[in-house]
Amino acid sequence: MKLAVITDSSAFLQAETLRKEDLFVLDIPVNIDGQEYVEGVNLTAQEFYEKMARSSELPKTSQPSIAKLDEILSSLKEKGYTHVLGLFLSSGISGFHQNIQYMTDEFESLTIAFPDTRITSAPLGFMVESVFQWSEQGDDFQSILDKLTEQIENTSAFIMVDDLDHLVKGGRLSNGAAILGNLLSIKPILYFNDQGVIEVYEKVRTEKKATKRLVEIVKEATANGNYQITVIHGNAPQKVADLRQLLLDGGVATDISIATFGSVIGTHLGEGSIALGYTPIV
Repeated sequence: MKLAVITDSSAFLQAETLRKEDLFVLDIPVNIDGQEYVEGVNLTAQEFYEKMARSSELPKTSQPSIAKLDEILSSLKEKGYTHVLGLFLSSGISGFHQNIQYMTDEFESLTIAFPDTRITSAPLGFMVESVFQWSEQGDDFQSILDKLTEQIENTSAFIMVDDLDHLVKGGRLSNGAAILGNLLSIKPILYFNDQGVIEVYEKVRTEKKATKRLVEIVKEATANGNYQITVIHGNAPQKVADLRQLLLDGGVATDISIATFGSVIGTHLGEGSIALGYTPIV
């Protein structure tokens, strides 16, 4: 088996993974004031937040290119690949997953699977890295899919944002919920539900209480297993350092990584957002 892994640029990937020749990444462009950018090509995460702060309008994101995916799949046979695994952002926040399902049967020489990850960002990146690990240790394709299913079913992320308006404008939260939250100084804790949709999990008064509650939720969710836990932030280094320390002090884990929300997710969550993502180590 020669396995190609395809993902999109919403995934937070380690530099070592990005260098793998069997990895293919579909760009998700972001449009700011009429100018199109691709993070890592002509835009850094820091530059994105600076440009978004200066813009009078919320940046716009589009889906990954189906044409580019077709181009990659068409090229894989001559490169000797036999199997393809596509791991893309949740179907609950993008129509891309649904739109590409027909392609799994379009390439007779390739065995292709596009499971719904129901997540994005660092947990999605960890799934990609896990697939490479399983492949390199000799697991067959079905075994990799089985382990991946276990990861997907037990992965989630809990999120706290500074400004609910980003989620409303991006169509990820109702305007009524945002108005209520802003009026009452409520910090809603959001999460990816079982369908990969962002919903309100709890409403908590004040950011300090909400941050403490985030830690409690993730500690309970990961108590009975071995998990990769990541603190993710939208240009909020002090918040993420404080949250990481709370996790360490609370005995949630001894090894907690830090990741950033890039332009794709940052557009919808806004600057100052923080999240806790967890994925089982299978």
